[in-house]
Order: sequence, then C-alpha cells, then structure tokens
Amino acid sequence: MKIVHLSDLHLGKRLGEFSLAEDQSFILGQILEIIGAEAPDAVIIAGDVYDKTVPPAEAVQLFSDFITDISRRNIQCFIISGNHDSPERISFGSEVMSAGGVHLSPVYSGRVKPVTLTDEFGRINFYMLPFVKPSTVRRCLDDEELQGYGEAIAAAVNKMDIDENERNVLITHQFVTGAELSESEDISAGGSESVPADIFSGFDYTALGHIHRPQNIGSEKIRYCGTPLKYSFSEAGQQKSVTVAELREKGALEIKTVPLTPLRDMVELKGSYEELTDKSFLESGGHGEDYVRLILTDEEDVPDALTKLRLRYHNLIRLDYDNKRTKQSAALPDLAETEDKPPIELFAEFFDFRNNQPMSGEQRSFMEKLINETWTEEIY
Repeated sequence: MKIVHLSDLHLGKRLGEFSLAEDQSFILGQILEIIGAEAPDAVIIAGDVYDKTVPPAEAVQLFSDFITDISRRNIQCFIISGNHDSPERISFGSEVMSAGGVHLSPVYSGRVKPVTLTDEFGRINFYMLPFVKPSTVRRCLDDEELQGYGEAIAAAVNKMDIDENERNVLITHQFVTGAELSESEDISAGGSESVPADIFSGFDYTALGHIHRPQNIGSEKIRYCGTPLKYSFSEAGQQKSVTVAELREKGALEIKTVPLTPLRDMVELKGSYEELTDKSFLESGGHGEDYVRLILTDEEDVPDALTKLRLRYHNLIRLDYDNKRTKQSAALPDLAETEDKPPIELFAEFFDFRNNQPMSGEQRSFMEKLINETWTEEIY
C-alpha cells in the first residue's frame, strides 16, 4: 500500500504583513500533481491543517477544494487535528465524509477506533490520534496518575490495544524526543511536550506532524514529513518535500521523498547596502519576489533602508544589521568614575558602549554643538 504523508499545511498563515494564500494554493496544486503521478492508496494529513483555530474563509475553501480533488480520485484520506486546529471544526461531518473516503479524527474521547484498508498483503489498520494534552487524556481515561505528555500519549496508545501481527499505521501530532526544531513550531519552553519515540515501536509506520523539518526519528518507521512551505528563516536552507511511504508485507517499508518547488522561495541575504542593491547581483540572484531577510553589514545605518530595499525586494520580511555595533558590548563604566566628566565625554562613552566603536569626528562635532545649545550651567 502506497501512502502520501503530509502535515502542517498551516493554511491561512501570514508572514508579517504578507498573506501566503497564493503560495499555499500553488503548492497544494503541485502536491495534487505528485499525488496523480504516484497514484497512492491513501493520503495522510497529520495535523495543523490551519494556522488558526478559527481560519479565514479563503483557507477553508482552499482545503475543501484540495480534499475534494483527492476524494474524486478514489483515494482514502486521513486527517487529524493539530495544536493549531480546532478539533471540533476538523471533526465536523466526519461520519458523512467517511463514506466518501475522507476520514477525520473525532474529538479525543479515550478511544481511537481504527479505519482498516486491505491490499494484496492483507489488512492495514490506520489509527488517528489528534494532538492531545495530558489533562485531556487524564479526563478521558479517568486516570489522575498520568503526568506529562510522555505518560499521557503512552496511555492513549496502550488503550488502542493494537494487534502487532497485522500492519498498523499511527497518525499523530506530537513533539517526539530527538526531533530537530525550526523557529516556526509552537513548542513549550524546555521541551515539556516531548514524547519518547519508543511509545510508537509497535506500529509499522508512524506518520507524525508538528515539527516543520522533514526527518526520521530513530528509523524510517517514525517520520516527520515537514511542512510543504518554509514558514521561518531558520528553514531557509531546507528542501521541502512530500513523503511517500510504501508498506508491503509485514516489516517491509520503503520511504522516498518528492521535492517541492515553491512559487516564492524564502532566503537570507547578507552584504552591504551597495552590494545588495547592485544591479548585477539582483539580476543573478533573482530574489526580487522571494520572501527575504536582509542582513546589512554597513557600519552606519542606511537612512530609510527598509523602504528603499523594498523597491528591489518586494517581499522583504525582515531587515537586520551585522556589524561592530551589533556585537557584544563591553561592560558599562563604573558610575563613580563618571561624576567629574563633561557631558560630551559621557555621551562619547555611551556611544562607544552601544555601538562598539567611537564617534566619528563629524558625529562628535554635531553632539558638542547640540550640548552647547541645549545644556545650561545649572545642569553641569
């Protein structure tokens, strides 16, 4: 049985002031082309369908069109809610939609009933475990002794009572210990959501969502497929892809990835203002429409840099400086040593502290003039 594994679509997401609706529509179209070429038996979407619990109408319509296209191809589709989703909204109409081959995870109640498909090797049981918190599992299993995500997810999995003689697939949305993070995930400080990977050892394939970087955890049997698009600059160097898992006889699993090409890439560019606005650099790089973080190395701030740079980089998200002024500063001088110093010297020391370099002659002259015009003898 061939399975296309997706997760973390985050439909409705914005990058700063920019809507990603066009980018997401483009990438879902590309995924449909891959589904057509691969001809899978099932498509998995492992949570975070939407970026917000109450998604915008255009995001809902986009997802509706996507799963409708999959359903018309007679492909089974399994969808669970993630931590960004409303489980009630994701589960709405699940019984009606299941008749059309679209299986939606219900709101967790303590029992996860599998959906069973068959192929030439026999039965494959699909278990859909949406993102759940320990408090939810404690309440549903009536077990106040459960502490933390690890114990809660282990209890939820044990309650499934899987038959390990058959092939079993788990679809869940959790932070598994050892996963490599990006900046765009919503993970609790200190990794308190972490779940040990050995909880899933009884499954032939665990299709994970939640972490945005594609990766295996321990083996190919436990895998994050990653996001279809880059959602933070920490992901700028990643190759996004679709994961295709093929299960044959018990114990036989083959994983491959099919790369995705976005409508607009996400890149970080570093250099001086002159370098980054040089015509030949712009023509060779072709980043005018990409989502860009620029890092200027100029020692002096470029006046109105953001506005000027957006004339060349239309989707500029972030502008930073990397120079002497942004490096770690020295300690402030002892206040006792400053009592007898004139204002210009105090300001010069403060400027040096903040910028990791002394004032230029022009800056010092300007500041001396300003102090002489505004300061009074009483302040001295």
